[in-house]
Amino acid sequence: MPPPAPAATGPATSPGFADLDADGFHRIPPFVRQLARSAPKLLAGEDRLRFYAEQIGRLSVDHREQLRGFVEQYVAKMHPMGASDLDMGGPATLGRVWYRVDGDKTPHFELGVASNDEVDILILNLLSERNQDDLWEVQSADFSYQLDAEDGMRKRFRCTAYYDNQHLGVCLRAINEEVRPLDGLGFHPVIQKGVLFSNVRSGLALVTGVTGSGKSTTLDAIIDANNQDFDGHIVIIAKPLEYVHNPQRCIIRHREVGPDVPSFKVGVSQALRQDPDIIMIGEMRDPETIDAAIEAADTGHKVFSTLHTASAVESLDRIVAEYPPYEQERVRSRLADVLNLVVSQKLPPKIGGGRVLAKEVLWVTASVKAAIHNNNTGEIYQMIWEGGRQGMITLEQDLFRLVRERKITPDIGLQYANNKRRFQQLMQTA
Repeated sequence: MPPPAPAATGPATSPGFADLDADGFHRIPPFVRQLARSAPKLLAGEDRLRFYAEQIGRLSVDHREQLRGFVEQYVAKMHPMGASDLDMGGPATLGRVWYRVDGDKTPHFELGVASNDEVDILILNLLSERNQDDLWEVQSADFSYQLDAEDGMRKRFRCTAYYDNQHLGVCLRAINEEVRPLDGLGFHPVIQKGVLFSNVRSGLALVTGVTGSGKSTTLDAIIDANNQDFDGHIVIIAKPLEYVHNPQRCIIRHREVGPDVPSFKVGVSQALRQDPDIIMIGEMRDPETIDAAIEAADTGHKVFSTLHTASAVESLDRIVAEYPPYEQERVRSRLADVLNLVVSQKLPPKIGGGRVLAKEVLWVTASVKAAIHNNNTGEIYQMIWEGGRQGMITLEQDLFRLVRERKITPDIGLQYANNKRRFQQLMQTA
C-alpha cells in the first residue's frame, strides 16, 4: 500500500512556503519533498509518474493550489520580460526556468528544488484527468492554461507536457492578448481580399511555418477580419484552444480537441452539420484530418488550417507525401481543385530588438493549379517569384524587403532564407 498523501495544513501559510529565495520567489511548499520521497524505489518512468498522479489526486484543494501558485510565480514573469515561451522540468533544464525572449531561449531563475521528481509533481498538478490520459497514451499532453494577473486581466497559454528521460518537461507559449489587425501584417490587397469570406466563399487556405513562427497570430487576424466583415458562423477546432474570439458579426464556436470533440477529423465532420461558413482547423496532422479539410473545402466551405513546413512548395509536397503512393495522384488532384492560398512565414530577429514577420505567399492561380495537377511543383517557386501582381512573394524577396527597410541585417536575411542563392542575387543587385 502506498503511504497516505500529506495531511492538509492550509494554504500558503504552510511552514517555509512564505520564505523567499535570493531571486524573490516563494520556496517550494515543504510537503512536495515528502511526497517525492514517498515513491517506492522500484518504480521508474511512467510507473513512478502514475504513482505521483494518484497521490496528487488525494491532496487537499489548498495543497493543490499551493503547487499551482508556486508555478504561477514563474509564469507571471513572462509578460514583463517579453517572453514568448517558458520551459521547466526534466533533466535537460538543470532545475532552472528557461524563457524565450526575442527568439533566444536562456535560463533565468533557479527553481530551488532538489530533484526532478519534485518538478514532476508540479507539472502533473497542472494536468486534468483527461490531460493525464493523453500523457499516458502518447507520452505528451497539450492543454490550455490561464493565469489571473494582478492587473485583473486573464492571460492564456498554450502548453505541452511531455516525457524527458523518464521525467516530465513542460513548455508554455504565451497567447496574444489582442488580435493583430489583418492590414498590419503586410499582405498584398489581393491576399487581404482573398482571405475574406465575402470575396472568396470556399476553398482551403494554409498558414505554415515552424513552431514559434506566428502561425496562430496570422490565423487569428484572419478570423477577426472575417468576424468584422460578414454575418455568418465560424467554427474553430483546435488543440488546445488559444485566443478566444468575441462574436461580432459572426457566431464563433470554439471546440477543443479532447474536452469538446474527440479529434480534428470528427470535429470537421460534425462542423459540416452545424451550418458553418468558415472552419478553422488548428493543424492538419494526419491523412484523416487532411481528407476532412479537403472534403469541407470541396463542399463549399472556406477552410483555414496550418502545417509545420518552411515554404509554400514544401507544404504542397508534404500534404501529398502523407499518403501512400497509390493514393497520391488522387490527393494531388483534389488539392489542386480546392487550394486557394499558402502563406509560409518566419520571425527573424529585428534590428534593435524584437522580431519581424517575413512571409512567402502563394496565391493559387490557374497556372499553379495545373502545376499541382501535373506534379510539377518544382515550377511553382518561379511562379511565386514572378507573381507580385497577384499578391505573391517569395520568402527571399520579403527578406530582401526587410533588409532594404533596415528592419533586419543582411546576415539575418541570409540565415533565414530558404533559397540562399536567390537571396544573394537580390542583395548583389541592391
